[in-house]
Amino acid sequence: MSVLTASRPAVARHGWVQAVGVVLAGLVAMGVVAAPGLWAAGAADLPDGAFPRVVVATVVTAVGGTVELSGSAGGLAESDAGLTVIPLSVTLTGALILAAGFLRPLRHRAVAGTLELAGWAARIAVLWLAALLGLSFAARRTFSLSLGDFGEDALGDLGDLFGISPEVGFTTDVPATMFFGLLWLVGVLVLALLVARGAPLPGRLLRFQESVRPAAYAMVVLLLAWVGLGVVIGLVVAATRGHPAETFAVILLGMPNLVWLALTIGLGATWNGRVDGPFGLPMPHALDEVLRGEDVSELNLGTLAEQDGKVWWLLVVDALLLLAVAFVMARRSPPRMRAWEHAVHLATALAPTVLMICLVCRVSAHYGLSVLGIGDLGGDLGGELFLRPQVWTAIGLALAWGLVAGFLGGLLARRVRHRG
Repeated sequence: MSVLTASRPAVARHGWVQAVGVVLAGLVAMGVVAAPGLWAAGAADLPDGAFPRVVVATVVTAVGGTVELSGSAGGLAESDAGLTVIPLSVTLTGALILAAGFLRPLRHRAVAGTLELAGWAARIAVLWLAALLGLSFAARRTFSLSLGDFGEDALGDLGDLFGISPEVGFTTDVPATMFFGLLWLVGVLVLALLVARGAPLPGRLLRFQESVRPAAYAMVVLLLAWVGLGVVIGLVVAATRGHPAETFAVILLGMPNLVWLALTIGLGATWNGRVDGPFGLPMPHALDEVLRGEDVSELNLGTLAEQDGKVWWLLVVDALLLLAVAFVMARRSPPRMRAWEHAVHLATALAPTVLMICLVCRVSAHYGLSVLGIGDLGGDLGGELFLRPQVWTAIGLALAWGLVAGFLGGLLARRVRHRG
């Protein structure tokens, strides 16, 4: 008995203390990414010491929380504002840290009991909800703006005449934040178990790992490869074309928003959108040019190529990366699998991946100020930005690309030693 006990691999503890460390590490990492990104974007200049609250609000929105904008402009004026966007750089950082912390105590084993996994995840979830509750109450602030801040002296005089002092604030929808924040955490933990080869599974689920894990891993590699490529391009742009602060703000707050949008466009997907007023998309300039106008515009390879012919490289990059991850998936799969099975696995993994991108990369923002019922006073007192995908077309294209790339990747991996 003593010999058997000594030969067992050491199992790391995963109690409440370890759960506290996982949750704190995830939140601190997101804050460390969000704060310099917001500073580079100019949020440090917000009045009334709003910067720390904006950082907290950014972390809340990054995990699926709901931050609502509010505004008032005195008795003779009305203001209206809304913003829906997920800072996916912050989201990705938190997901990677939480997933690593969740998996670390589970290493060195092939099988784990359902109750053990559920208990470990429940500890993290309870502490995560408590942290979200605190962040939700901290992510609230109202501060005043002057009409002269919009760059028009006449507007400042008009505000003084009518006693108009716009106030802009933000608050958190606590129930929605708690629900979507918990849903986000569950998705991260489940995906971590699906992707990591060293993560143990309950015995009943072991038969699914041969078909699910290689494809899930391939999708994570695809998404991270696009982010890495975007960061490299962003650093080159910052070093050669100026505007480093704006570029670093994009990298630290919204790089996945741009590159995952580019991924879907490279597959042939179309997004509908419009840019009006002071709003604008940070980079590249071709996106803003296509979407800025009075009517809703289509954003796809064709319309972008009219502004910049280099956009066709998105098609090439998508093809090469999909073929590469298909090869990786086939290499991590059992050698008995046929090429058509790899095609089906990649297609069924790429379709929900594209659906996820369509859901999280949507953008909607608007701001308006009217005085005495007059809604357009000149200056930058109103504007609108939105970007929405044609979802079913994007999913259909993902299925087609997945079938072709998966089949070719399976053929290429036939003569390579499999790791599955």
